[in-house]
Formats: sequence, C-alpha cells, structure tokens
Amino acid sequence: MRVTTKGQVTIPRNVREILGITPQTNVEFEEDKGRFYIVKTQRNKTANQFKKFRGIATANMSTDEIMTLTREI
Repeated sequence: MRVTTKGQVTIPRNVREILGITPQTNVEFEEDKGRFYIVKTQRNKTANQFKKFRGIATANMSTDEIMTLTREI
C-alpha cells in the first residue's frame, strides 16, 4: 500500500468486509510489541443512540439562554 501525502491509506475491501468497517465507522490503531493493529471501535453506537433525539427539545428557550444556564455556577 502507498501512503498519501496526507498520511492516508485505503483499507482493502476484504479487510473492511471482515471487520465490518463501513463509511463513518470509527477505528483506532493499537500497538503491541512494535506491531500496529486496526481495531473497530464502538463510538458510532453511542452517537447514534442520541441521533433520534436531535431537534426535539421543548425548552422554549434560545440557545443563548440555555448556554447561560449551563454556565452559571
């Protein structure tokens, strides 16, 4: 594989299929005794749990008013 000037490589299709890596999947690189491994993380699951709630708040407050409340100590 060749690394681009931005430090990017393409993960081969068979590796993506085996690991279940699809667009927007988060991965991490783990090091063990000088070898690096690509590991699929579970971050997407957490983000998607709250996606269905986006835009349904009924506080009847502006963003500035909410931010003021959260910053008060």
